[in-house]
Amino acid sequence: MNLLSVEGVSKSYGERVVLEPLSFGISKGQKIALIAKNGSGKTTLLKIIAQKDTPDEGAVNYRKGTRISYLAQEPLLDPKLTIEATILASGNPSLRVIAAYEKALLNPENEEAYQKAFEAMEQHQAWDFETQYKQMLSKLKLEDLQLHVAALSGGQKKRLALCSALLESPDLLILDEPTNHLDMEMIEWLEAYFIKEKMTLLMVTHDRYFLERVCNEIIELDEGELYSYKGSYSYYLEKRAIRIAHEETVTHKTKRHFVKELEWMRRQPKARTTKSKSRIDDFKVIKEKAQQRRNEHEVQLEINMERLGSKMIEMHSVTKAFANITLLKKFDYNFQRNDRIGIIGRNGTGKSTFLNLLTNTLEPDSGKIIRGETLKFGYYTQGGIKIKEGQKVIEVIQEFGEFIPLKKGKKISAQQLLERFLFDRKKQYDFVEKLSGGERKRLYLCTVLIQNPNFLILDEPTNDLDIVTLNVLESFLLDFPGCLIVVSHDRYFMDKIVDHLFVFRGEGVIEDFPGNYSDFRAYEESQAQEPNNAPQNTKKATKDWKQNSDEKKGLSFQEQQLYKKLENEIQLLEGEQETLQNRFLEEELTPEEITKLSIRLKEIEATLEEKSDAWLELSMLL
Repeated sequence: MNLLSVEGVSKSYGERVVLEPLSFGISKGQKIALIAKNGSGKTTLLKIIAQKDTPDEGAVNYRKGTRISYLAQEPLLDPKLTIEATILASGNPSLRVIAAYEKALLNPENEEAYQKAFEAMEQHQAWDFETQYKQMLSKLKLEDLQLHVAALSGGQKKRLALCSALLESPDLLILDEPTNHLDMEMIEWLEAYFIKEKMTLLMVTHDRYFLERVCNEIIELDEGELYSYKGSYSYYLEKRAIRIAHEETVTHKTKRHFVKELEWMRRQPKARTTKSKSRIDDFKVIKEKAQQRRNEHEVQLEINMERLGSKMIEMHSVTKAFANITLLKKFDYNFQRNDRIGIIGRNGTGKSTFLNLLTNTLEPDSGKIIRGETLKFGYYTQGGIKIKEGQKVIEVIQEFGEFIPLKKGKKISAQQLLERFLFDRKKQYDFVEKLSGGERKRLYLCTVLIQNPNFLILDEPTNDLDIVTLNVLESFLLDFPGCLIVVSHDRYFMDKIVDHLFVFRGEGVIEDFPGNYSDFRAYEESQAQEPNNAPQNTKKATKDWKQNSDEKKGLSFQEQQLYKKLENEIQLLEGEQETLQNRFLEEELTPEEITKLSIRLKEIEATLEEKSDAWLELSMLL
């Protein structure tokens, strides 16, 4: 059953063409993802379909009675309402039934009206609506129902708007970046919800696992043309690659044909026959096709990073608390060159505090943070770029210099650098305030990376970036030789980039997990299934595994995780051991300090011996 048809819709803002004429339809049961580069008009198209904006040309024709809910990237909510009042003000049909029932209760004499309202409650199953919305709000971490919207953070507002949209029970649900501001637990819940529910969806999202598991059709907007792929995200990638390869083959053949026609044109006399004129017209068409270029700028981030010293950052027994809530408790870690660390954990467990401690924005309550002399931070925050009125894109980059140094003594101009970041020459002279949200994030990312950091912190870098830019960023980060910390709810991004995780459990507990996010989820699930089989300590676990080694080939999943963890811990202990040994060379040490250092050094040596034995036993099982 067709719900709506988009017919020849186009949109411009002044001279800027956002959407060229587009046509497609949406049928009941489809779960469609719209994929396009930033600035291609994805959000504009969603707004037009949701009737939040109007097209310049064309129209959207809806099936009679079709109900649509729309979740914007930045939802507009009434700040005076409470969380519960916002839900009750939504367009859910059950709310009207509940209101009629409550009105009937006020007039018990009118038995007919009461009976009618009661039957409507039964028909719409409205008795469970209160339980339903409270459960959903709880899943989205919005337990205080009397909290006013004005007091909510941006992420909480997005979650409230999401809950309201889901509860409206629409025929078509339109979602613009629904996973932004959701932690991984909530994303996985939403993913499972959409898989289970028979809903019709149209969404824009950069979360590729979400696309793969939820959507059954991909619509790509590329160079003003729409391409439809009836399948999952992986199916789309496969078929898109075939399409592009075919286009390149056709373009190559057309170019060869163009060369032949050009030679013919040059040989022709001035007087043209009718047949010649027809061929000339064909030549013009061939020339136009031959000169087409796919606007697939591949970003080559060959930026020359500043020299890395032997010391990056050392954290020794770092503790931090706010209002009697402990966020870090005696945390130790020695950051190394080529560290690829992902940070995960629920909101409020101390992730932002941890980053502020690293960057010296906050001081620890106790413990010590030692930073290397050659340390240079690059910090991409969720705040984004600060827009200056009247500033152009090129001027933002020129604040950092006219030229950027590259490897092997080369350099690149600010204009060339922007082209590599998918800003063509015309776009470079646009005012920054004209850029889309994703384009601003891309520009901001550019300003962070060109400063040659050797310690890069990315706080939710994937929000609002299109998939093309994400692939470019991932390619760069895989080659980045410095230390990298990523806070992200994009599971695909984390799996591709990081090799171990800091898991913030709350109450100051931070676990160092050796593996990416999928490894972590698999480990958590195995632990939940076999709670009594979790190893109590390194020595006992290794002993048990050694006893069973004759029955095994290779290492189990838990053994592999422990093996990686031991490698990392041994490296850290060896680094601390070297640091302490060097401290004994300091002339100003007091006898008390020497005693403390000696005790700690013995502790490290004992622990190092134990962990090395455990690692050796596991390595033999390999």
